[in-house]
Amino acid sequence: MTAPGVDDGVRDALAERVLAERRLHPVTPFRRAWAPVAVVVGWAAHDPNRTQEQLTRLTTTTLLVALAVVVPAAALYGFLSWWFTHFAVTDTELRIRTGLVFRRTAHIRLERIQAVDVTRPLLARIAGVAKLRLDVVGADKKDELAFLGEAEARALRAELLARAAGFAPEAAREVGEAPARELLRVPARELAIALVLTGATWGALAAALVVPPVLWLATHSVWTVLATGVPLLGAAGASSVGRFVGEYDWTVGESPDGLRIDHGLLDRAHETVPPGRVQTVRIVEPLLWRRRGWVRVELDVAGSANSVLVPVAPREAAEAVVAHVLPGATVPATASLSRPPHRAGRCLPLWWRGYGIAVTDTVFAARHGLLRRSVALVPHAKVQSVRLAQGPWQRLWRLADVHVDTGANKTVTARLRDVQEAAELLRGQAERSRTGRRDARPERWMA
Repeated sequence: MTAPGVDDGVRDALAERVLAERRLHPVTPFRRAWAPVAVVVGWAAHDPNRTQEQLTRLTTTTLLVALAVVVPAAALYGFLSWWFTHFAVTDTELRIRTGLVFRRTAHIRLERIQAVDVTRPLLARIAGVAKLRLDVVGADKKDELAFLGEAEARALRAELLARAAGFAPEAAREVGEAPARELLRVPARELAIALVLTGATWGALAAALVVPPVLWLATHSVWTVLATGVPLLGAAGASSVGRFVGEYDWTVGESPDGLRIDHGLLDRAHETVPPGRVQTVRIVEPLLWRRRGWVRVELDVAGSANSVLVPVAPREAAEAVVAHVLPGATVPATASLSRPPHRAGRCLPLWWRGYGIAVTDTVFAARHGLLRRSVALVPHAKVQSVRLAQGPWQRLWRLADVHVDTGANKTVTARLRDVQEAAELLRGQAERSRTGRRDARPERWMA
């Protein structure tokens, strides 16, 4: 029996929406059940002395009763939050409906998607599930679907990219994941040696070993030593062991939907560098890496949190990968970089020698640093604005800085240039940016 006043098309559309909506993997409730437990733990950690006093007053029976209440409540919360979470892919957007008490519906326009990454934490790999994370233009944080079956996560990722590229909904499901060709793989031995030769690793370790004994001699307080030493040890571990675990088996591949990056020893991540969205490429060369000819390649991508392209590689191999990110661009040789005039030493003694610039047909390149050299490459098409800045001391010595702003809210600066050269650089870069945007490659997926 049909309700009066209800249009058949509207009813069909609502029915189609219900049929198209999907739930997350059934293992998800176990993940979300930890939320109430985390609240209790956080409350206890906020005031540990009072918590200890309260626990000493409780009997074994009371603790068992409390445990019998908390565990079922956490399980019920996890189940209900999973039950009320749905997602659906329409012709134009990805919809994610969440919320047990307060409902939230995220409408993610497909053309606004910058990257779709598949991550598999250790426990998720054991359970055969994966997390789908999306970088969206204008979003402060990534939206995610956690968890999906591994096969379903990859299929959904391929469908989203295909639809974002303009494929019809039926064709998008059949396109599948585009094949990838391996460009570079970082050996574990090379990564370990590179981390050992990184100054940050030794600096964090030295601080963790020196600061706690000094604090003990000064305060004789165990809590002060622990409060300071534990974070320092954590920082030392994150800068060495943590980076090794995260960057283990780093592989860069090329596919029609962009450069694919796979990495991780315990938690595997499958990331994508969106085509045409790279705003800046930095070639970083720490002091202790120069003898081996190794460099690190970092990125600034508009609307994406992906920031590392190659953790360590020989310069030739790294530059070959950069050529795939910035087609037609070459990394300027050190000898081709123009240094500031000698009077720049009056503004910044010694360190002025680490600055240099080069302008090619495709990129604006600026170098800084003596011990840790870094060359930033900005494609002319990605320059949003150009600014000339000059402080009072720089005016005295006829020097100026030229700032090049990109779409990733980052700035690359040519420091301490001759004031006449800076003015010419300002005018020339403005013109190169206009012509670069006109001739830029499309930013659509698989275009």
